[in-house]
Amino acid sequence: MRYGTTETSQEIEARKPRFAVVPVGSFEQHGAHLPVTTDTLIAAGIADALCRDHGGLLLPPVAVTCSHEHVGFAGTASISATTLLAVLSDMLVSLEHAGIDLMVLVNGHGGNYVLSNFAQEANVERPRVYLAPVRQQWQAAMDAGGIESGISEDMHGGELETSLMLHMYPELVRPKHLRKDHDAPDRPLLTLHGMRHYTTSGIVGFPSRATAEKGAAVLTHLVASIAGEVEKIQSRR
Repeated sequence: MRYGTTETSQEIEARKPRFAVVPVGSFEQHGAHLPVTTDTLIAAGIADALCRDHGGLLLPPVAVTCSHEHVGFAGTASISATTLLAVLSDMLVSLEHAGIDLMVLVNGHGGNYVLSNFAQEANVERPRVYLAPVRQQWQAAMDAGGIESGISEDMHGGELETSLMLHMYPELVRPKHLRKDHDAPDRPLLTLHGMRHYTTSGIVGFPSRATAEKGAAVLTHLVASIAGEVEKIQSRR
């Protein structure tokens, strides 16, 4: 799995990619069976597959983002929404100077709420930022992959994320995932109290249901869906 292109500047100039892909992850707890880099690894895997199959320019991941709801869990690190917004804004401008006028953000962390505001503001005059996967894309991919759990009940470290990790990085999944299910589908005070209010293990979902086969099908569907939307955007220019 690549974490940024290995091309030279001259090779990029000759290829003239029409869009750049920025994986956006997090550095936060994912229970006892997944690494703290899980969101970044998943976003990077989706972004890499997208660029390999559809010709985008793969940028390195933004790996430390807005994980404030996980405060108090060992290994979690965050930056402010303001900082994340500033980093992505600077990257967008620099890409446009380099001749690439569409940034695709592949977001692997649900707590990065500021990305929606960033995309909305950037797209006021013309399409410049495409934020994916959106909830509908996740749901369609979950259906295609046979994920049994719903999006709300499988919120963190559950069947979906564990399946993707089993497919892309099986060596990083600890066998403890078979015993770590935790059901907490309603979390109305998440932004007030954080994850510890709803789970002591750090998991909300059903990792015991995960398989590598489900992860492979989810990844394939997600990449095709994102690529289809990118093509639509490019065709309207």
